[in-house]
Amino acid sequence: MEHLTSKLLQNAAGDIYPCHMPGHKRRTHGELPEALFGLDITEVDGFDNLHMPEEILLDLQKKASELYGAEETFYLVNGSTCGILSAVSAVVPECGRLLMARNCHKSAYHSAYLRGLKLSYLYPEPVEAYDFLDAVTPEQVEKALEKETFDAVLIVSPTYEGRIADIRTIAEIVHKKGIPLIVDEAHGAHLGLGKGVWENSCRLGADLVIHSVHKTLPSLTQTALLHVNGNLVDREKLHRFLRIYQSSSPSYVLMASIDNALTFVEEEGEGAYEFFAERFAQMTEKLSACRKIRILTGEKALQDVGKLVISVKNTGISGNQLYHILLEEFHIQLEMAAESYALAMFTIGDGPEGYERMEQALLAIDKRLDAGEYNCMGMKTTDVSQTENPVSQPAVATTLTKAWDGETEEVALADSIGRVAGEFVNLYPPGIPVLVPGEVIDESFIQNVRRWLALELNVQGLKESESEIFVNVLTI
Repeated sequence: MEHLTSKLLQNAAGDIYPCHMPGHKRRTHGELPEALFGLDITEVDGFDNLHMPEEILLDLQKKASELYGAEETFYLVNGSTCGILSAVSAVVPECGRLLMARNCHKSAYHSAYLRGLKLSYLYPEPVEAYDFLDAVTPEQVEKALEKETFDAVLIVSPTYEGRIADIRTIAEIVHKKGIPLIVDEAHGAHLGLGKGVWENSCRLGADLVIHSVHKTLPSLTQTALLHVNGNLVDREKLHRFLRIYQSSSPSYVLMASIDNALTFVEEEGEGAYEFFAERFAQMTEKLSACRKIRILTGEKALQDVGKLVISVKNTGISGNQLYHILLEEFHIQLEMAAESYALAMFTIGDGPEGYERMEQALLAIDKRLDAGEYNCMGMKTTDVSQTENPVSQPAVATTLTKAWDGETEEVALADSIGRVAGEFVNLYPPGIPVLVPGEVIDESFIQNVRRWLALELNVQGLKESESEIFVNVLTI
């Protein structure tokens, strides 16, 4: 099969002059390398069209569907965001009802807003002894479907922290109601492609599955896939929404990056996955010697390989402080920091150095914590022994669409109890809303916000002055 990268390289080396977009005309203008511009083209002869593929792009998408075990697969150059928007829009009618996990990414909420949907939530339980949410369970889904009628179900697996849901059982439960299951598997593009990792949702019965190729495979940022299975999805409607939410000028460099990543998995994946699974297990085994820091390992049921959750609960420092210690002292950049833990991501792209440096750094930090050295260094210690559930269950006063389109005003956080939110509030990363427009603000939310800000976490959707914090609410 011809690969898109080699075809782009041939085109760049040829003598055809580009009297077409893009404006750089395959020449460098500034500091970026000319080779990059040489590969960046529009839909010229011989390169097919993503919105109506008939040649190379159709072949590449078929290759992807075979690799993942899907009936049909679409390349996405607008990230998993456009995949989620398209999936929800295709299977839930305007003003319809969607049952979704409350720990879904904000793009899922945006899809509900655009379609005027009525939402009901599945609230995952916290992982025992850790301060983040687990994946939803089949029992939760079944119970919710017994109470109300929905047009579709949307869940996240793996979660941002790597928790895996029982997709096979959940799909069976959902299908008994004759509705489709959407799985936001953005963080699981590696699943099902090699030994030592969990199976992907395409092979477990999900109707629509979204993968961010760039998150866990060697592909450029913004690359993703949307897979579809079964007869519960209107394929023509799905195509329509992909044309709406996907750029009409898709980047061939990004599409070549997807092709390159999947080809790497096909040709070298066996060895890469074997090293990945074995070396990650070795690292977590070595880190089990820590006396203060706690590592969530693969021994816990349904924990994804590659997501290293590092808990600092009861150590005297916060997840954000650990994040900065690793960055400033050991030059290790983590994926994210939360209140009582931090998250590192390992993929098939990591070599031995990454594992070795993480082992050495965390063992050294743990030794200092055990000896109380950070207290002696003048670091402000933080008590994160008692933390709240990262997603509470506020009352809902009106729909997301009505609230986000309503008239709003800014009020001081202290005066907002009982008011209805007019804007999202997110902890970022991972971009999961902690407050959704239409929800009623309560004391628990205010306490959480003040604590998060004190810990210097990135809270989006608020406005701060020197003396006050303001939140956006519906006018009375």
